[in-house]
Amino acid sequence: MGAPESPDRRRVLIVEDEASIRQGLADVLRFRGCDIRVAERGDEGLARAIEGGWDLVILDIMLPELNGFLVCEQLRASGQTMPVLMLTAKGDEDDIVRGFEVGADDYVTKPFGVRELIARVEALLRRRPHALVSTFSFGPFEIDPAKSEARIEEHGAESHCIALTSREVLMLRILGQEPGHVVSRRTLLQLAWGMNNVDRIETRTVDMHIANLRKKLGRHGQIIQTVRGQGYRLCG
Repeated sequence: MGAPESPDRRRVLIVEDEASIRQGLADVLRFRGCDIRVAERGDEGLARAIEGGWDLVILDIMLPELNGFLVCEQLRASGQTMPVLMLTAKGDEDDIVRGFEVGADDYVTKPFGVRELIARVEALLRRRPHALVSTFSFGPFEIDPAKSEARIEEHGAESHCIALTSREVLMLRILGQEPGHVVSRRTLLQLAWGMNNVDRIETRTVDMHIANLRKKLGRHGQIIQTVRGQGYRLCG
């Protein structure tokens, strides 16, 4: 069964193998007006998530068949851009960083309180692309957050659309606010990933995402300029 058809309610997929946690999450989010579907195994969760139509995926790391890291990595590789909130019993920074690197948007460490979980869920739902309805310019591109795409009109050709993830839209918005102004990697981690204590975390995830963005933007990708030792800026 695919994602439920209910345009007025948030659609959330919970992938969790512990029955008590799975049921508790489902009950809390249903009470708050969400449409909920669940999966117990990683492979099952991946198949459902790839169907699309979800506003949020809540994903445990320790799952049978496929762990949460692999599920998230394959989900992003399939082109799905919905926010992913990872649940982990591990508070180790290496696991947290790995989660962000494979495409997670946020994480909650078990055991967690309901208030903390709901705050994280609501923050991710607010960041969902359709909540950012205004288009904006980024170099020669027009960015449409509602559709998660970049459009460009080449001379003598039809307009070309490039699919983006919600985080890529957010990164372009941050970089495009002040063209020519350098945005540090730490600032991007704080604003686009919502990461705290960034001074203590070493990760190449920003560089990886920038490299992928440049590839997507094709011959215009170099308008995202690297400023060695400082960060990135929109040039031109």
